[in-house]
Amino acid sequence: MTPAGETPGGPDVLGAGAGDSLDPHPVTTAEDGINLVDLFEYQARDVFEKHGVPVLAGAVATTPQEARAAAETIGQKSGGVTVVKAQVKTGGRGKAGGVKVAKTPEEAEAHAEAILGMDIKGHTVHQVMIAQGAQIAEEYYFSILLDRANRTYLAMCSKEGGMEIEQLAVERPEALARIAVDPNVGIDDAKATEIVQAAGFDEADQAKIADVLKTLWVVYRDEDATLVEVNPLVKTEQGDIVALDGKVTLDGNADFRQPGHAELEDKAAADPLEAKAKGLGLNYVKLDGNVGIIGNGAGLVMSTLDVVAYAGEDFTGGAAKPANFLDIGGGASAEVMANGLDVILGDEQVKSVFVNVFGGITACDAVADGIVGALKTLGDSASKPLVVRLDGNNVDEGRRILAEFNHPLVTVEATMDGAARKAAELAAK
Repeated sequence: MTPAGETPGGPDVLGAGAGDSLDPHPVTTAEDGINLVDLFEYQARDVFEKHGVPVLAGAVATTPQEARAAAETIGQKSGGVTVVKAQVKTGGRGKAGGVKVAKTPEEAEAHAEAILGMDIKGHTVHQVMIAQGAQIAEEYYFSILLDRANRTYLAMCSKEGGMEIEQLAVERPEALARIAVDPNVGIDDAKATEIVQAAGFDEADQAKIADVLKTLWVVYRDEDATLVEVNPLVKTEQGDIVALDGKVTLDGNADFRQPGHAELEDKAAADPLEAKAKGLGLNYVKLDGNVGIIGNGAGLVMSTLDVVAYAGEDFTGGAAKPANFLDIGGGASAEVMANGLDVILGDEQVKSVFVNVFGGITACDAVADGIVGALKTLGDSASKPLVVRLDGNNVDEGRRILAEFNHPLVTVEATMDGAARKAAELAAK
């Protein structure tokens, strides 16, 4: 057992679960226009429990006093021992001191006081989870994720879970089984057996572990997840298989059939511009640059991000970079265009805006009307230059509207490259 106050990590640890994430999502990023929602650990635990995944008792606390009260109740299930775990959406909590074992409610209160407010990789801890302790015999790793590059799902599993899983994946990749999962079949008996055998589990443990993997698949499928990860998945000294620490990423584009997911969003931590855009029905992701970008179609917007980034490097030495992803979609109205500009112009980082409309059913005159309307609403408060490239449906009328408006902040460029260069130069001033 690990003494109270030490960082738990290996076998014989008393109920920790501070394993790092492999974060295996190179193909499911928000920049791709995919709306992903990461859950806190306590939320993942609740989702696991909902679907029958074996978990330990847990409760969330936002003050040391709440942590003590939770420990008094939960600790009864584990001889008074609980684990205080920082709730942040990043890995490395254990190494950062954000996971502590407490043998008494008083210790849980003290640990919570130390952890709350802690900075872990740029994430401030606002809440902790008080988790039931468990006597761990072995730690494993399991995840299932969306592998868009190969148009399938991917299950990853190892007998060696815990805080060093990232190091394991690099130094001994053969110890991490990678098994493709057919989306039409999922993890059934045959696939679960294939996974546990490929990971090298002892034959005596395979059936129990396979049953848990099948249940984790149900979580993945029924919650419209893009990632379900357990690190560690543990075998207790009593021989039980328990999901000790979970990470779940939900596909926000499935919200229309998952009304309960709205309650899982961390609205307090949400970027206010992203929240505003979501309320307006816009497909928007905030980035860290200074060139605002609006386009009609996710593919075009992604290309625009690249062109602006290249222009920023070539003509400004990296001083200009994309500030956002914003797709107004095909057939966007003047109102949608105006709403998009309202969001982007509200970003203090933005120094210039590139409006790139090309092809499709989007009417260039509606885009122009939206620009005119937004600038009229802003009036004298408008200060950020707009570079506009229009090409497609009703393009002549759109260009005429902008020419007639003749606003000093609006520059019309004929080509995408030319517009990107101009927007980058303006942002770098």
